[in-house]
Amino acid sequence: MTYHPKSEFMSVMISRGFLADCTDYQGLDEAFAKGVVPAYIGFDATATSLHVGSLIQIMMLRWLQKTGHKPITLMGGGTTKVGDPSFRADERPLLTAEKIDENIAGIKRVFSAYMTYDDAPNGALMLNNAEWLDNLNYLDFLRDIGRHFSINRMLAFESVKSRLDREQSLSFLEFNYMILQAYDFMELNRRYGCLLQLGGSDQWGNIVNGIDLTRRVLNKEIYGLTSPLLTTSDGKKMGKSAAGAVWLDAELVSPYEFWQFWRNTTDADTGKFLKLYTELPVDECNRLGALEGADINAAKIILANEVTTLLHGADAAKAAEATAREVFEKGGIGDDLPTLTLTAGDLNDGMSIVQIFVKAGLAGSGKEAKRLIADNGARLNDASLTDAGMMVTADMLATPMKLSAGKKRHALVQLG
Repeated sequence: MTYHPKSEFMSVMISRGFLADCTDYQGLDEAFAKGVVPAYIGFDATATSLHVGSLIQIMMLRWLQKTGHKPITLMGGGTTKVGDPSFRADERPLLTAEKIDENIAGIKRVFSAYMTYDDAPNGALMLNNAEWLDNLNYLDFLRDIGRHFSINRMLAFESVKSRLDREQSLSFLEFNYMILQAYDFMELNRRYGCLLQLGGSDQWGNIVNGIDLTRRVLNKEIYGLTSPLLTTSDGKKMGKSAAGAVWLDAELVSPYEFWQFWRNTTDADTGKFLKLYTELPVDECNRLGALEGADINAAKIILANEVTTLLHGADAAKAAEATAREVFEKGGIGDDLPTLTLTAGDLNDGMSIVQIFVKAGLAGSGKEAKRLIADNGARLNDASLTDAGMMVTADMLATPMKLSAGKKRHALVQLG
């Protein structure tokens, strides 16, 4: 990136590694330098929480507010009814209106940890696109909005092209998604003066459509900026762990499990993640990321503490670190480990240790748990577990049982 920005926000985006592409670097930078810029990211309500894969976008909105600008978190109450086909192999399952509302309520809780929603010039706004999409008249929409879209151009977008090249079905319903997202951007500009859409680089085609539509219908200049789609250095999709998605809701993934996810970052990713997911100065992130050997572990603990503090608060981060030290350094149990509570009824005929590993989230399937045991990667109360056929009974849980998968993932099993 050779462009030298004037605005603080663009400087942050470039120096911390948030920027993949921008529709007009200079024009957007000048808009940021002139005054408060309202900018949005849309989040479809496909689950009851967002996961770590969305955190790069959430941090972009947080930096936007910290540098004096106005973040808009747009809930996709309307677009979730259609489903974004971008880079998917199949159609998303359709959700009921009630389920969408329930998911939105869960997602809203996450945002309040990162942004301040108030009436200040840079106070964040929480909106729902169902407000304008639910009441559209289909014929009017086709005539007024649909005429501005070229099918030839839409077919050329990589997100659509990749699906068609694989000869996978793309429904007419999904094909309309990019038109609705473009309409969102135009409506946000019309209603709230929104000048910028942020998103992952897979959203580039959708963002460009919104810019073109707004120019054609409202004769307004607006902008798009995308972040890189992150995978970890070992090729895993960001936001996934061995136990599944790393959710941002404490009811789905405990603060300790969240902390542990970041503590388990690979050496190669530590510096990059410090810049993207914490607010430590860039020079300090680079210094910590360059550490080697045992020293890099101290950097990973700083990363885990900083990221957990932002989402769950400083007390949760301290408790997670204390539990980790208790478990790893002293071989103890720790107060904050993920806990599976079984009833005497669950254990009437005994329950296989393999099933318990799966229920505790230490293995994704029975097959994976058996392989873990066969490879000497499973431990029971810190002793090697070698019998995949072991049955656990209620008497064995008179005191809590500690299970371990490898050196870094642990859970308690207790009788409730």
